[in-house]
Amino acid sequence: MLSLKSIKNDINLLNAIDWDMTPEEAVRLYLEWGNNWSGGNYVIRSKEDVTHYFVVNTWGKNPVIFLIRRNSEEAVELAKIDMPKKLKERFLKSNGNLRGVYAIEGEVKEWLKKALHDTW
Repeated sequence: MLSLKSIKNDINLLNAIDWDMTPEEAVRLYLEWGNNWSGGNYVIRSKEDVTHYFVVNTWGKNPVIFLIRRNSEEAVELAKIDMPKKLKERFLKSNGNLRGVYAIEGEVKEWLKKALHDTW
């Protein structure tokens, strides 16, 4: 599994990240791609169409950020990134300690972009 440093050092991977992709949108696009309207943003034609995006997973004891590579056949966790303790606490408080998979947004997105910023 890739580390934060590995992502920072891979300019092609950094450029491939879709910062606006959500887990819900990825499922809609890649798993239901033949059954809905694309809204003009993306059209998925085959398993060769791929997106890379981040999610926050709270199914474990602590929330963790994953970098996901998704196509119409699979979703692969490429990287697992731990959040700083205070950020974890604020995230859990803001989502009511619910378990699930969430889009990165707000403070988490800002922190992650800053953590990767020195390569941009």
